[in-house]
Amino acid sequence: MDQAEGYYAHETAVIDAGCQIGMGTRIWHFSHIMSGCKIGQDCNLGQNVVISPDVVLGDRVKVQNNVSIYTGVICEDEVFLGPSMVFTNVINPRSGVNRRGQYQTTLVKFGASIGANATIVCGHNIGKFAFIGAGAVVTKEVPDYALVIGNPARQTGWMSEYGHKLKFDEQGIAVCPESGQKYQLIDKTVKRIS
Repeated sequence: MDQAEGYYAHETAVIDAGCQIGMGTRIWHFSHIMSGCKIGQDCNLGQNVVISPDVVLGDRVKVQNNVSIYTGVICEDEVFLGPSMVFTNVINPRSGVNRRGQYQTTLVKFGASIGANATIVCGHNIGKFAFIGAGAVVTKEVPDYALVIGNPARQTGWMSEYGHKLKFDEQGIAVCPESGQKYQLIDKTVKRIS
């Protein structure tokens, strides 16, 4: 634990000068945190994680092993990034063409979960509490509470804030079986009503 900074970093982690890391954050084996990034409080960054310059992670973000988060990505609070999932940041990369400065922004909103080995093509936002299934390839915007799976990813339902698939009745109301929270579906939009 770095007492002066208030976060823990394993001795094999590389933390460049000029990054901001919040209190209570834990950074594990062989991870690289690059200058200019901002990591919130109480985050957990697994083994072999790379955080590129200017990336922003909110509070209580969980990044599982083998995830690289490239410049242009912003994750709000309580985002979950599954093992070996991938973000891109250039839509048309070529080894022989320098496209630095042409990075597209990807915003992952509050409480969203991205499953293991999923790929998020840059420039597409992920809605709050959205759930991206393992191995999905996201090529367009994902609405709040949406469940998307497959390649290319397609929406197959809606998820509660506790991560359960919602079943809507004839009135467009669903109840999360774990929390008891109620949700309403109107015009292809879901919101929590209690």
